[in-house]
Amino acid sequence: MSFENEIGAQPPLGFWDPLGLLADADQERFDRLRTVEIKHGRISMLAVLGKARIAGLARSGHLTTTAGIRLPGDLTLSGTKFSDIPAGLAGLGKIPAGGFVQLLVFIGFLEIGFLQVKEDVEAACESKMDEQGWDAAKKDSKRAIELNNGRAAQMGILALMVHEKLDNK
Repeated sequence: MSFENEIGAQPPLGFWDPLGLLADADQERFDRLRTVEIKHGRISMLAVLGKARIAGLARSGHLTTTAGIRLPGDLTLSGTKFSDIPAGLAGLGKIPAGGFVQLLVFIGFLEIGFLQVKEDVEAACESKMDEQGWDAAKKDSKRAIELNNGRAAQMGILALMVHEKLDNK
């Protein structure tokens, strides 16, 4: 099956599948990978926003944590405060194991919950675009913009994490 005419296959690269993940794929496999790509792009856009640096407010790190904005109180029953967790990747080593388990369970609930309402959300988005009077070409343009912004954000957050590790912060 050919995917050269799908949204996201655009200049200068066109359809790009360097690992051959779609060499023998059907439409269902393509749709699954596209859904994952969009989801990762959205998460990456939020991650880049979270890593934003504003001149004069913070030298580096997460905007909110570097500015000193933290949840009040304790993160754990043993007395670890939210303010004790550093910004960025350094914070991963400071979160207790039980906290990671809670994060994974929460993310799992989000995934399962989204799967339950995915079609309703997509239908609502489609109706909003129809209410705006958008034709098929404009809808495809907006979808391509979101896809490309997500791709850029995935590369951007990866670069920010590498930069953070190189600076040993």
